[in-house]
Amino acid sequence: MADLRFGAFLAPHHPIAEHPVLQMQSDLEFVEHLEKLGYDEFWCGEHHSTGWEVIASPEMFLAAAAERTNRIMLGTGVVSLPYHHPFMVAQRIVQLDYMSRGRVIFGSGPGALPSDAHTMGIDPMLLRDRQDEAMGVIRRLFEDKERFSYKSEWFTLNDAKLQLKPLQKNMEFAVASIVSPSGMTLAGKHEAGILSIGSMTKEGIRALPMQWSFAEESALKHGKTVDRKNWRIVLSWHIAETRELAREQARDGLLKHNNEYTVGTLAGGNGVTFKTGDEAVDAVGFADESTAVIGTPDDLVARIRQMLELTGGFGTVVGFVHDWANRENMHRSWDLVARYVIPEVNNMLDGYLESNKFVIENRTTWLRAGEAVASKIRDNERALAAAQVDEDRGRMILRSGARLTPGVADLAQKDKSDNEK
Repeated sequence: MADLRFGAFLAPHHPIAEHPVLQMQSDLEFVEHLEKLGYDEFWCGEHHSTGWEVIASPEMFLAAAAERTNRIMLGTGVVSLPYHHPFMVAQRIVQLDYMSRGRVIFGSGPGALPSDAHTMGIDPMLLRDRQDEAMGVIRRLFEDKERFSYKSEWFTLNDAKLQLKPLQKNMEFAVASIVSPSGMTLAGKHEAGILSIGSMTKEGIRALPMQWSFAEESALKHGKTVDRKNWRIVLSWHIAETRELAREQARDGLLKHNNEYTVGTLAGGNGVTFKTGDEAVDAVGFADESTAVIGTPDDLVARIRQMLELTGGFGTVVGFVHDWANRENMHRSWDLVARYVIPEVNNMLDGYLESNKFVIENRTTWLRAGEAVASKIRDNERALAAAQVDEDRGRMILRSGARLTPGVADLAQKDKSDNEK
């Protein structure tokens, strides 16, 4: 299988405390950090409530990120299609594709927060069907050469045609998937990639071995194909040089995230709150069926290999961006993943290791090369004498602490003496 790609998913989940302007600037700086470290993808979401998830328009945020970067792919993670007229979504995505010079991945979902759907008066039971319908229409807008009309119970198109098609000839579509087969089924129907967010929960991890089959069955039913290279597994992590350091850096932020957001805001996490940061770290990172890696680069390498075996293979590891640690340590965590996890997982160092092993195993050959040089010296009386003199002089210098070669002061004194003469 081809090398794994690596990316980041910023929902974001920011505790309610920081100045919004400075917070958004820090998030944009993080995208620059990822690009410098060589990450392949960056994703951000759309949310309209909770106070923690504060990016309302992923297209606007990614347009700003595009101006700060040149290479990293930019994914909407996701546009909640039932909240928007499909024609307007298509227009914004096309514009973003040009502004980013062809770096957009169009990710869509039904809407993650019930509070968002409630605000807009949308029945939650309609969300998946509306996402499905909108995806089909947007695909037609991207690809059809002729105008078409379309009437739905929630939007209308009259003689519709985009005046500008995407810059990319085959822009990738992607859908969010949690635990149910719905996301994978949509991916198969629309020949889209998958962003498996459910892999951050125990239930989602248990469901992963079966998930790909839902996409394949749906693709076959609709005469489409799906490719595992477009399957993205989302993982949570905080990485440091040692497990002890990772625990220390993550515990307070993880405690706050679980108690105030997951349980306190969303009423999730089975209602389990923790009394201490260490209790939170033990439950999330070190218990049976742990849902996050809090440890070293080697720990994350082991988890990724475990996930590859569990799923049968995927194309991209996407790390979920947390505020568990302070900003400096969070950036350092992503740096460690880029420096040590990515090359290990993708066998980038195999050539170095083989070369090192070859040199070690053939030391006798290299010793013979040294003996050849020594033999030439022994065969030449002048060279042998010079070597002996150099060796004796070296011993004297080491005993006296004198310099082997004249320093600047010595040369300056010599010039002065020469001038006086």
